[in-house]
Amino acid sequence: MASENQYTGFFWNEHIWLPPNVTWSQLTDASGSGGVNYTNFYDLGYPILAAGVVIILRALFEKLVFRPLGIFVGIRPSVHKSPARIDALERHIKEMKKTGTRTLSDPALQSLAQTCGLTTRKVERYFRKRRLENRPSTIEKFAETGWRWLYYTGIFIFGLRVLWTKPWMWDIKHCWYNYPHHSIENDIWWYYMIEMSFYWSLCFSQFFMDAKRKDFWEMFIHHLTTISLMALSWTCNLTRVGSLVLIVHDVADVLLEPAKLFIYAEYKKTSDIVFGCFALTWIISRLGVYPTWILYSTTIEAPQLVEMFPAYYIFNFLLSILLVLHVIWTYYILKIAYRSVVIGTTEDSRSDSEDETISSTLETLDHDKEDAIEGYSKKEK
Repeated sequence: MASENQYTGFFWNEHIWLPPNVTWSQLTDASGSGGVNYTNFYDLGYPILAAGVVIILRALFEKLVFRPLGIFVGIRPSVHKSPARIDALERHIKEMKKTGTRTLSDPALQSLAQTCGLTTRKVERYFRKRRLENRPSTIEKFAETGWRWLYYTGIFIFGLRVLWTKPWMWDIKHCWYNYPHHSIENDIWWYYMIEMSFYWSLCFSQFFMDAKRKDFWEMFIHHLTTISLMALSWTCNLTRVGSLVLIVHDVADVLLEPAKLFIYAEYKKTSDIVFGCFALTWIISRLGVYPTWILYSTTIEAPQLVEMFPAYYIFNFLLSILLVLHVIWTYYILKIAYRSVVIGTTEDSRSDSEDETISSTLETLDHDKEDAIEGYSKKEK
């Protein structure tokens, strides 16, 4: 954590950030303290700069790899066209937004059709096109999801390779032995920097690159919260347990993204199978491994081995809140899985309104955490 003069003032109070009888001067970077190479707070600036590189890589992979792949599997490279504006219908759309109404009643539909001199069919089509015009096309969603799948798969493999040889991977108590005098190894340093670079890139790309979604600000806050948690664990030298949290949360995302890819490509049976594997992996990793392994250690084992301090309680509280979110999200995942099975046996596809519900719900998932499992559009009558 570099030199003591980096940590001055009320905010960096040693009694808040460090265990009792530990000072910033003891946590010098690669000098003294038995040659322990501590984390350097200023290293947290690298991911902000590297986020630009991540965005460039994303643009290249989406354009050169995943868009052609999407076209190859049969996705049309088209965008949603805006209909010619009809004043009476536009006024009604504004009223619907004010009242929070999502669908047209039959009397309202017929009244609008008579007012505009159109058939009810054309009015319905106008409203459908207006709903779709600001949404990304299927090929755009396919390319964006493909990039996320590539990242999550790569970072999970890298993280697993890094942690495989670490003692705390097999005995989590090593996260607390001799804490905070833990040396930050090069591979763990890179693991943190890459993960934080990706989340910084998500923060930036939301404003000019990503498809605009209804939960725009919620996801922005989610990304910032994730970065803050990683920065907190870095500053307090809790990188060992932090790396375990990362690997546990990355594993389910490896299956979430291909489930969406198969949906966009209209491989329904394959997408259902992959989504089922995702749901199972999610439950095992986030409701099984996370609370019984990581949260148990931070809550029960850590106080037995380390003298506690305020920053630890903040960190553990946030980890506990994360478990609550996992339970809530699992409910929605199981609900979607149930609907998929039941509806799949009674009709060919899901309705547009259900598609929006599914999307808005699962777009808030994790690290992550954060796109929709898209439903299947009902065929026009």
